[in-house]
Amino acid sequence: QVQLVESGGGLVQPGGSLRLSCAASGIQLSAFSGAWYRQAPGTRRELIARLLTTGRADYDPSVRVRFTISRDDEKNTVDLQMNNLTTEDTAVYYCAAAGPNVYWGQGTQVTVSS
Repeated sequence: QVQLVESGGGLVQPGGSLRLSCAASGIQLSAFSGAWYRQAPGTRRELIARLLTTGRADYDPSVRVRFTISRDDEKNTVDLQMNNLTTEDTAVYYCAAAGPNVYWGQGTQVTVSS
């Protein structure tokens, strides 16, 4: 059974940093494209970062210079380092692994507030 579990969310002040981690079981993330999405209240889920199996990373312009997606093959995780957070980054963050099938985590809440 495939399972993705996100961790690392929480409350942070504007300008702060968080590191999200998505741990996989049942699949090897190195064989999948890993991605992070987010969904703010009243909006649709949006793709903000993805890491292809080739190692290429793509970012939404709103996060490109502040967020970094990476993969740890030993831990079998896909991580998202988020720096210089703003209130606009408040959302539920979801990880996904895309291959022959697409698998989703349950989401982790990130709240940026003073």
